[in-house]
Amino acid sequence: MKEAQSLRFEFKGYNGVIRRYSKHLPVTEKTPIITLNEGNTPLIYSDYLSKLLGKKFKVYLKYEGTNPTGSFKDRGMTLAVSKACEEGSKAVLCASTGNTSASAAAYAARAGIKCVVFIPSGAIALGKLSQALIHKAIVLAVDGNFDVALNLVREISAKYPITLVNSLNPYRIEGQKTASFEICDALGDAPDFQVMPVGNAGNITAYWKGYKEYKEIGKISTLPKMLGFQAEGAAPIVKKHPIKNPRTIATAIRIGNPASWKQAEAARDESGGLIDMVSDKQILNAYKLLAQKEGVFVEPASAASVAGLLKLAKNGYFINYKPKTVNRGICIVCILTGHGLKDPDRAIATVKKPKIVKPDLKVILKEIGY
Repeated sequence: MKEAQSLRFEFKGYNGVIRRYSKHLPVTEKTPIITLNEGNTPLIYSDYLSKLLGKKFKVYLKYEGTNPTGSFKDRGMTLAVSKACEEGSKAVLCASTGNTSASAAAYAARAGIKCVVFIPSGAIALGKLSQALIHKAIVLAVDGNFDVALNLVREISAKYPITLVNSLNPYRIEGQKTASFEICDALGDAPDFQVMPVGNAGNITAYWKGYKEYKEIGKISTLPKMLGFQAEGAAPIVKKHPIKNPRTIATAIRIGNPASWKQAEAARDESGGLIDMVSDKQILNAYKLLAQKEGVFVEPASAASVAGLLKLAKNGYFINYKPKTVNRGICIVCILTGHGLKDPDRAIATVKKPKIVKPDLKVILKEIGY
């Protein structure tokens, strides 16, 4: 670890999730804080979705794409890498569909330690792969899907002195729970519903853990119902069996055997929520809606939350629900897990290409409607 990273500088303003929520995290004065000032992401009120659902609804978007490497993974990675350094580790290892690799590589570079990444061959978005590579991680493309890669890294980390930083690492979950703290701090209480994508299922596990902890210490008075959505072609929890060859355009949740399967089911059942699935068509519709109606650019997997919300609203899921706080109506938070620049190819593939025109003012004015 670089010497500079072991020093505790005091900055004015925001300094990352470990410093902000240290009382709620497994850290001590001896923990070297490896941070990129992750967290503190915007909770955006969605005027369009609120009006679409009806007068009594207030819909918010927790935009995790504004984290340093562009996804929610940074919340858990700051703590996982910090604890790895505290324990004397010189290298970290992960399997990834993209976002974990980008985050692990960045935080390992920050700490001055080695990062090894296994990715499914040909199944990772270019934006995410470029991040891992530029941070000088050792990237190996495995001939198989994410689940094959995860089994390999589990075996290696069990036998060799290298720290696994997938969500199997409990420090990842501890760090990621800080997003639920931020939501409650911003709203003044927990939302009625939280809607989110489900892939490896660590994130829904982390959010639920955070909400329960805040409730236990009296920070909030209620708990939300957890609503998770898998992609139709990668929905093992919904279908109740592993998916051997998961398929979806939402690469971040293209996972057939989630590591936190049981924990996700516990979050669903304890909260009185659900885990359902949405089609790629529904995901793409929500993906474009967010960009064109709210100005929020996300990667496709992120849009699964909004796709799920729209599916439930259409099916009448919220009709008989009575809000916990009458004055604020039914409060719903959709988690947007990653930035759209993670997968620029998908954006280009779903929109019209720029039209080539001659540098003629009359022609140009006609094209733009004047």
